[in-house]
Formats: sequence, C-alpha cells, structure tokens
Amino acid sequence: MIHAEGPLLSVDVGARETTETDVDDVLESFVGGRGVGTKLVHDRVPFDADPFGPENRLVFAAGPLQTSRMSYTGRMSCTGLSPLTDGLLSSNAGGFVSRPFVDTGYAALELTGASDELVGLHVSDEGVEFETVSDLEGAIVDDVLEYLDAEHDVDAEQTMVIGPAGENLVRYAAIMTSESRAFGRGGLGAVLGSKNVKFLTFEGDSAPEVAIDEDLASEIHQEAATSGSPMKDAGTVSVSDYANAVGALPTRYFEELEYDAVDDIGSAAVIDHKYKKGTCSQCAFACKLPTRDEESGLETEGPEYETMMSFGSNQMVDDFAALMKSNELCDQHGLDTISCGDAIAAYLWAEDEMGNAELVHDLIEQISRREGVGDTLAEGIDRFHDELGVENWTMKGMEFAAHDGRTLNGQGLSFATSNRGADHMYAEMYQLEYPLVAPDQALDSDGVAGKSDRLVEQENKNAVHDSGVLCKFAYSNMTKERFERLLEADWDDLMDVGGRIVELERHFNNQRGMDRADDEALPYELAGLSEELSNYYDLRGWNDDGTVPDANVSASDAAPADD
Repeated sequence: MIHAEGPLLSVDVGARETTETDVDDVLESFVGGRGVGTKLVHDRVPFDADPFGPENRLVFAAGPLQTSRMSYTGRMSCTGLSPLTDGLLSSNAGGFVSRPFVDTGYAALELTGASDELVGLHVSDEGVEFETVSDLEGAIVDDVLEYLDAEHDVDAEQTMVIGPAGENLVRYAAIMTSESRAFGRGGLGAVLGSKNVKFLTFEGDSAPEVAIDEDLASEIHQEAATSGSPMKDAGTVSVSDYANAVGALPTRYFEELEYDAVDDIGSAAVIDHKYKKGTCSQCAFACKLPTRDEESGLETEGPEYETMMSFGSNQMVDDFAALMKSNELCDQHGLDTISCGDAIAAYLWAEDEMGNAELVHDLIEQISRREGVGDTLAEGIDRFHDELGVENWTMKGMEFAAHDGRTLNGQGLSFATSNRGADHMYAEMYQLEYPLVAPDQALDSDGVAGKSDRLVEQENKNAVHDSGVLCKFAYSNMTKERFERLLEADWDDLMDVGGRIVELERHFNNQRGMDRADDEALPYELAGLSEELSNYYDLRGWNDDGTVPDANVSASDAAPADD
C-alpha cells in the first residue's frame, strides 16, 4: 500500500522549539491525511485535555496523492480536539496549499503548546521561522494575505490563516487557506487561535517521490476535464432544486423542508452570478464558484449548497447578493458557514427576525469579535439553545448540514453514528438516497433498517479517501478497482484502514464520555434507530453501548495484511 512519505515536524509554539520524528510505522498503517492525524492525536493528546489548552495538538497532514498531478487531489487534512464537539475531529480543505505543504518534505506537521504573543509560522524544508505579528491582531483574512504578500512575497496559495473568529475562540472558527477555502467544521480555527498562531506559510523544494500509477492518473485527469457534470456550472448548489423537490432542504430553522424561493438562491442564481471558472490545485474538474454581483460589485467564491441552506432557506433570506455577502464575511472573519448560519438562524427564529439579511451581516461580525449577543452565538447552538428558547438542532454539539435526515433516513442514521456529529460528508449516505449514484448503487430513502452495511462501507471508504487525500467529488470516477490501483492495495485492506480510523476516533471520544446516548440524541424521531444502531455496533465489533472494546484499539495499530 502506498502512503505519505517524510517525518513528523512537531512545533511547540510556546517554547518556539521544533523536533523531527520518524513516523514511518504510522504512515504505513494509516496512509496519510486524516488517518495519520487521527492516530497521532489519539495517542498524543490526553483524553481529558481542554480543547483550548496547550496540551491539545493540531496535526496537518497530506497524503500520497498530493505528490501526483491527478485531478481531485488538491486537498489536505487537519485533526485535533474540537472545541465545538469536544471530541477528536478531522476537517479537510481544498484549494492550493497541499502542494506547498508537501514541498516542505514533511508528511505531517504538529502544533502544540501556546505562544504568549501572536505569531506567524513560516515552515520550509529548512525548518520553521517564528515571527511576532502583534500588529495583525484582529485582522481579517485579506489583511493578513496583503501583509504576507508585501512583507514576505508569499502567495495566498501557500497560506493557512485565521480571522478574528479564531483569535476570539469562536467554537466554530475555521482555518482559511488559498483565501476562500476552509478547514471549516468543528472549530479547529479556534484551536489555532488558542495557540496564538495567526498564520502558517509553506514553501520548499523537497517533495518526496511516491510511485502513483501515472497512466490511471492521466485517465482520471482527462475524464475530469471532459466531464459534463452540472457541478461544473453550479457546484454543490446544483442539487438544490432536487433537494427542495423531495423535501430535504432545511428551512425556517429546520421547521420546514421546502423553500418556495429556492429559485432565487439556488443553482439558477449561482449560474447567473458566476463569472469565471474556479478550481483546486491540479484539478481539471473546476467545480468552484467565483461569483460577482454586478449591482454592488461584490465578488466572492460561492456560496455552496450548505451555505445556501444555512444562510438562505434556514434564515428565510431570498436575496442571492445578501447570501454572497454572508459567505464573504464568513470567509474574511474565518467562520464555518454551516454552524454560523444555523446559529444565526436560531437567533432570527427566537427574535422573529427571519429574512433580515442586514441583521445577519451585523451578527456575523459580532460573533467573530464576540461582541454583544455575538458572544452567546459564538458558543454554538448546543450551548446557547436553552438561553434563547430554541430547539437544539445539533448532533454531538455540531450544527446540522443540509440533506435532511427526516426525508433521507439513511442520512439521518449517518448523522447519528458520525463521530463528527451532524456532518454530511462523514458518510454521504444522501448520495445513495436522492440518489446521485447509478441505480444499482442507490438506496430507498425511507427507513433505516438494514442500512448499516452500506453505512459502514461509506464511513470506511470516506476515511480512506480523506487519508489519500482524495476529493469526495471524484466519486463518479473512482471505482473500487481504480482506488485499489491508486493505493496499490485490495479493497478489503483499504476498508480495514478506514475502519481502524473510525474506531480510533470513536475510542478517543468514548474516553471523553461519549456513547450510545449521544448517537440516539437526534432532534427528531427516526423509526427503528435503536435497533439499527445495535446492528451497526455489531458490524463494527463494538459494545452495544456504543463504546469500543480496548482490545480493538490495540489491534488498530497493526498495518494492513499486505504491508
């Protein structure tokens, strides 16, 4: 099995010290990306750590596919203890930073400790330079990028940056990269903020050589370039009309499942405002959404479907330019658009202010700087719902994405089992239930009984994709046989790797008190959920209370059978 190459670079930002460690055994067993990050965080962060404490660690990791020029590989992973969910969590981001990261020669970068002043880290194949940047305190993302360009001749594509939200420990703060791409879910930007790190830059000329099947990579790249996918026109918003038609689009703070103004903010609106193509590093698929509002002159990237839901239908905002501004404000202040949009929707519902876009824009800035009611909303719905008198639309502390589980019941089941909480990308069961896959791969959206087999496979497959690291939008090109060829392993071994990643996440979270009760805490009834959870645990070899036997965890250190 091919895997990422290079040492682990550990950076103690408090002591301003660095060490390099050989982690070949971890790379061989967990491939790269999310798998390597999960193993390192599981073993190196205390189970009782404070997410904002110096003992928490952030691990950035690319995978073997980032050494190739294949489409769908412009991504990398970040893993740590989440201040939003209070569990082990990985988030990944697209854009262009994965290649500069790989050029440093490191397989993974680990941040620990906490600085007593605001710093930036310049990471290269010659080590790390620490820069005191007190003048950047409170700066939005564009201001930081302008500084790095002027003072260091560093391009946005080489950077990871937090906005004011990360500095102010907003529990769903993002780490922004390539200007508008985000390590979004779970608040890892606040972890970076707790360490007093404003930015990281990457450069070098030491990328390792990993033997990728070049013929297959070229074939996939060509297919990406010639594909007629609607994603090329409207990105993920291309699903908006269908989701609305089948009743899976959360609306009015989750009270409804259809939005009668979807045409004003959905795929048609995106196509009308898109003014050029956008992509990630090396990718010919070009599904990104540079949009421009001619009347105001505003330019941004997006919004994608989940942002359209959280800042559109869920807030009853039907003005696409207002949605663009919400998206841009979140990017500039460093906020996860899903959690931020849902949190504001809860406030609008409580205050009878649904549809008030001007208030929405004010609230984004208040949240980012923890001013006024923004200080409350910055904590996330799970922590403030009682105070506002609203229903707790979270799972394991994470605000819900779209693709509603009340209609797509297998997706509802996956929200329950996901170690990240209400994250639609953890298993992507909605792909099977709309369906957005071939008929022979589709599932009936009704009911959860008997769906655990597919759910386990989806969770395991996505864990390996996130370790590769491979974009989820490669699903139309990535057959089992092709994935086996890319990683030089058979499917069963790949599923074993994915299963061990999921199990380590679950085990860590178990040690922090999470169990079956958290899986059953959906904010809506799902018939047969309890019975299917037992089936799911049995398939994974876990206890019926949703915990992982200790014997399983020691076995998870083993490399795949063919290694």
